[in-house]
Amino acid sequence: MKKITTIIAAMFLFVSCDETFDINRDPDTLPSGQANSTILPAGIAGLIGAQGSYYALIGGFWSQFWTQNNTSNQYKDVDQYSIGTNDYQAGYTAMYDALNDIRVVKRQAEAEGNWNYYLIATVLEVEGSQVLTDLYDAVPYAEANNANILQPKFNTGKEVYNLMIADLKLALSKDLSSSVGTAPAKDDFLFEGNMTNWTKFGNTLLLKLHMRLTQVDPALAESGIKELINSGAQFLDTDAGMNVINKTQFVDAADRSNPLFETDRRQLNSTINLKASKTLFTYLTANADPRKAKYYEAGNANNQGDFENTATGLATVILKFDTPAYFITAEESNFLQAEALVRYFGGAGAKAKYDAAVKANFAKYSSPTAPIDATALLAAGGAYEFPTTGTVDKQIEAIITQKWIASFPGNGYESFLEQNRTGYPRESAVAQTSDLYIPGQLAISVENVTSGVFPRRIILPNTAKTRNPNAPALAKITDRVWWDVN
Repeated sequence: MKKITTIIAAMFLFVSCDETFDINRDPDTLPSGQANSTILPAGIAGLIGAQGSYYALIGGFWSQFWTQNNTSNQYKDVDQYSIGTNDYQAGYTAMYDALNDIRVVKRQAEAEGNWNYYLIATVLEVEGSQVLTDLYDAVPYAEANNANILQPKFNTGKEVYNLMIADLKLALSKDLSSSVGTAPAKDDFLFEGNMTNWTKFGNTLLLKLHMRLTQVDPALAESGIKELINSGAQFLDTDAGMNVINKTQFVDAADRSNPLFETDRRQLNSTINLKASKTLFTYLTANADPRKAKYYEAGNANNQGDFENTATGLATVILKFDTPAYFITAEESNFLQAEALVRYFGGAGAKAKYDAAVKANFAKYSSPTAPIDATALLAAGGAYEFPTTGTVDKQIEAIITQKWIASFPGNGYESFLEQNRTGYPRESAVAQTSDLYIPGQLAISVENVTSGVFPRRIILPNTAKTRNPNAPALAKITDRVWWDVN
């Protein structure tokens, strides 16, 4: 497996991540206030770079957006579920390196009473930690990125969730009108200082954390979600990511483009690795979804993980240098709200949120010269009509299925996690070569090394274990994380 270099940008200065695996390095020594405007951009771009490259690639395979081309070998380890302790170590390192920057900002902002930066840093800290704990389970959180603790404790996944929820609630409770010191502006790569959007981001993330608990702790999930929605909390109605507000953050130049494009296309100097998976490809085809032409070039799909066959004319996955990289999208926010309304509020208003989510994703691929519209597919009798009169399970299946499609290309790790939580998309009982295969059902990789069992997590890197005696016992790639009891 060739090394993938994560893109870390700060004020358009791109540098490679620190590969020493020292997640508790000394914070940068800066005068009061400068950590906010100087380090925040590096932290934001570091999280985007790691999530948008390493985890986007893995998530895209395991959500079956794409499969390994049968004429190349770059990602066979991912496609056959053979990621080991020596693979993708730099992704884990890069996440903690970025979180170190974020936590420097948080500590300084708290000391100054700068509640604007404190909220921003806390939201980013929780967002990055949520990705880590959902993929690895136990990770350092309470003692992470502390220069005085070189071997931090690994908190259990449940502990991390409790801490993240408490930290978010505390940050959201601060009176932003009393914030002192400098105000965020261009150094805020996401919203350029719009604190209303940061509050919405925090609320949406809090909703997401509670939604993850629907199977393992239904009472806490219900109480937390009802409390949030009944409080009148506002949720994201815009995208939280890079190259969204400022369309010049990603350009067609080395180390300055969308992380997934940069790692798979530019750095490898190849367009042959990622080919259309039969799973998503056939689902879009069966439902006459015009997004298929935006996701894949012309050609055919390959059975998931069947990279030893001799098929020709396989459709290449479309990646672009200027595609935004997202933490949370407006559609994910609406899908989360739709599911909450279905589960805990009798479904009132769920269809409107669901329709808004689907339309928001279609809008990303539409233009005045090449418009695509979801209206017909969402209308009565349409392929994606929300099952208003259906069961709760049918409504949740519709929501999660559309969230799966909308996670393409860079947020496949989230649709992978949602499949683990909900069981949607469903898992196929037959191989994709069978006439009985149902388009859109996940199929076990043909070349799997897990005895026909789907992956459920990423294994902790070897370096994390060898350098920290507090690391937990090595888990299998097929072992479930703590909340995955579906």
